[in-house]
Parts: sequence; structure tokens; C-alpha cells
Amino acid sequence: MEKVCCVCEGTTCSYKCPTCKVPYCSAACYKVHKASNCQPRHQQNKPTSGQKAKGKKYDFPTEDTVPIEKLEQLRYSEGIKDVLRNPHVRDIMRAILVDENPTKAIALAMTEPIFVEMADACLKVVELPENDQPS
Repeated sequence: MEKVCCVCEGTTCSYKCPTCKVPYCSAACYKVHKASNCQPRHQQNKPTSGQKAKGKKYDFPTEDTVPIEKLEQLRYSEGIKDVLRNPHVRDIMRAILVDENPTKAIALAMTEPIFVEMADACLKVVELPENDQPS
């Protein structure tokens, strides 16, 4: 997963803003970023229920595609935040991100109860309620 500079959109980012954690590639880009309205993540505006994920869409959606608005809700789930406090879960997720075969890495991770707990917490947020699912 490549990190894209928040200013010049270069893909060789080695740094993150200490305030908002967005990636940047150089001191010049950092200065431009800091001149913008940089805020700590917890102070940035949370989307309201009626607000769409602006400018974001899938190139090839399927019937199983989770709406972007639902994915955006993951960041505000206290259940997911609780599970992610466990360093073992974060280590597993890092290993999946760098693995040459992420599908195999996820299958292996699903043998870990703590990872299954994290996956279940994600599903609780993104799945449609039982009565809203298509029949």
C-alpha cells in the first residue's frame, strides 16, 4: 500500500504529519501542508449521517461492494477502536499489508481469535440489518 504525499501526490513518502498523521515527502511539502488548516484527527469534522463521501466512488462495484459511506463509519466505531488497542491485532494487520499474498495472510489471520473479533466488529458496522437485506 503506497503512501501518497498530501501536497504533491508523490508516492515516496517517508514522513507523517505529527498533528494529523497524513503522509508527506519533503520539508517543502510539510511547510505547505502546515500552512493549510492542519488539525489533529480527533478535532477534524466527523461526517454527518446525511453527508456523502465526497468524490469517492468505486470503479467496479459488485453486488457485494460495501458502500463507501458505510466504510467511512468504521473509523468512528468504538468496538473497532477497542480491538485495535491490542498490539497483536495491529501486528497481524501490518503483516497482511506487506505480505506478497494478502489473501493467504488473511486466511491465516482468521485463525487468530483476536483477529476474528476485529473482523466481526467491522462487519457489525458495514452489514445491512437482517430486515434490510435483499431476498
